[in-house]
Amino acid sequence: MFKTIKDLPKEEYLAPGHRLCAGCTVGTAVRQILKAAGNNIVVVTATSCLEVATSYFPQTAWRVPWVHLGFENSAAVASGIESAFKVLRRKRKTNENPHVIVISGDGGTFDIGLQSLSGALERGHDLLYICYDNEAYMNTGIQRSSATPYAAATTTSPPGKKSIGKKTHKKDLIGIAIAHGIPYAATASPSFPLDLMNKVRKGLDVEGPALIHVLTPCTTGWRFDPSMGIEIGKLAVLTGLWPLYEVDNGVIRLTLQVPRREPVKKYLELQGRFRHLTEDEIIKIQEIADKNAEKFGLGPIKE
Repeated sequence: MFKTIKDLPKEEYLAPGHRLCAGCTVGTAVRQILKAAGNNIVVVTATSCLEVATSYFPQTAWRVPWVHLGFENSAAVASGIESAFKVLRRKRKTNENPHVIVISGDGGTFDIGLQSLSGALERGHDLLYICYDNEAYMNTGIQRSSATPYAAATTTSPPGKKSIGKKTHKKDLIGIAIAHGIPYAATASPSFPLDLMNKVRKGLDVEGPALIHVLTPCTTGWRFDPSMGIEIGKLAVLTGLWPLYEVDNGVIRLTLQVPRREPVKKYLELQGRFRHLTEDEIIKIQEIADKNAEKFGLGPIKE
């Protein structure tokens, strides 16, 4: 386990020079994931911002074995890779035993790829599935996904006289995952790198499927200054909108306590996608954070 930044490996498995946006937190999250995982891995990536920005033919930013799939089948192909290595070892045709890691966006996880993810979790494949969640289809034009939060503006949930933005709430991905009886699931944020990296190690070390849900603020779709991504990620946690917790063999544990929460207004006002909100809508979002605080034992709002 990593206790301080000094414990982190110096090796970099995501090369610089990729085409992710300035200020994009996905690159930061993937850098942390690969540092924690090491190079004995096979990474499977669904179509996403991450895929198109790291694999401009004939170049690639990946310094580990990497496979690109469509939105819908990354978990299915990862299942096949894990099974293939198992068979080859049994037939004594290889001694290799790499960890298989899926890294997919919220569109490829919550929506288009949900059935293949469900199948992989139900069959019990030994793989780590990581959803980086920037809360919309960012690489195809900022359309809403079922991970888009309540009242957020996207190109397909625009606010107006009869609309407050997205009308529904985002799915509970961790709840869906643990309903399959998997041994490990967790939320994480690149704004808290040690917490994220230790969860990656735990997810790799368990036998069977594991899932980590990482919130990755998007400067383009959320409309904030590129220098603010890590700060906005911190505020998501410190308001209670994104509690950091894990579910280890059915036991829920908060991994970062927030003794005094920030009001959600401080998080929302930094993002253009929420600038249309009225005070009444902000109160509704504050209630979401308050319910999370009650569920996970977070502290009260700062006076």
